[in-house]
Amino acid sequence: MRIAFYAPMKPPDHPTPSGDRRMANLLLDALRVGGHEPFIASRLRTYDGVGDPAIQVAHAKAAGLEIERLLNDLKPLPDAWISYHVYHKSPDYVGQRVAAHFAIPYVVIEASAALKRAVGPWAAATEAARRAISAAGAVLYVTEDDRQGLAALVSRPEKLIRLRPFIDPTPFQAPKRSRGQVRLLAVGMMRPGDKLESYRRLAAALTLLGRADWQLHIVGDGDAKTAVMAAFAPTAGQVVWHGAVPMTELPAIYAAADIYAWPAANEAYGMAFLEAQAAGLPVVAGRVRGVPDVVADGVTGLLTADGDAAAFAAALRRLIDDAGLRQRMGAAARANVPDLAAAALTLNHALEVAARWR
Repeated sequence: MRIAFYAPMKPPDHPTPSGDRRMANLLLDALRVGGHEPFIASRLRTYDGVGDPAIQVAHAKAAGLEIERLLNDLKPLPDAWISYHVYHKSPDYVGQRVAAHFAIPYVVIEASAALKRAVGPWAAATEAARRAISAAGAVLYVTEDDRQGLAALVSRPEKLIRLRPFIDPTPFQAPKRSRGQVRLLAVGMMRPGDKLESYRRLAAALTLLGRADWQLHIVGDGDAKTAVMAAFAPTAGQVVWHGAVPMTELPAIYAAADIYAWPAANEAYGMAFLEAQAAGLPVVAGRVRGVPDVVADGVTGLLTADGDAAAFAAALRRLIDDAGLRQRMGAAARANVPDLAAAALTLNHALEVAARWR
């Protein structure tokens, strides 16, 4: 099938890297594995991160012009339309209208519905997202947290389909390196907000370890770098800073680590958790939002109460002290990560469902 692909939050070829852009490209890869020919139908961004009604009005107006362009220029016609990451901050004004005009299946992936946003500064965008989700022939959710909110918007249970977060694990499956000192790893952009909070929580937990038989490697850069480095000042001698690292170099860094540590403040689910597990690393993370959907507590890692630095430190201490547990959890972690083929099967099923309910 020729499939129109649209990511209203950030197009797959946007210059700024992020987990969202990464997942959009993985979806394109999975569609190709499934035998399809996806293409980027639109690069119109409708992201409003601050809740400004004027921005939402401007996005809706721009979407009207984009719809007109697509109705005139979209040739040859696609067999289906897929919109990725539709929610109150990045509603899909475009895909629903274009799919309805051409009478083609309309699929929404990684949708979420926040009822509390139905009033307030995101009210218009929330309603636009709800309209798109309700009109879709298939709605794919990635976490149980999202499913609960979507159930009220999807008319029939068979249209609501789980897509397990996935990656291409092949680059991360290099043999583990052996060494004496236990090496911890954290990978995350250094930006204000949740990412900075995760770094601060990790730093606080490390100060509670009270030992020097570990080393933390940090991969990441960004506007909050100074604040991140300040948080780790008490353990600065045990921290190695890699800065921003090209994707091609990440597998070797994962392979050289023993434990992946990330508190996951308000994390949706975390692409780096999938990468770490594909590399055979047990994970220590906060039990928040969609993290339990990708890290099996007690099997592939240890999850602790959100924001509990002492519990996080205790989980790290347990894995540092028990090499056998690290090995068992790491082996289970490798087997826990869905790949492109698994995602392709789910996407093909969703397209079949959407074709029945277009």
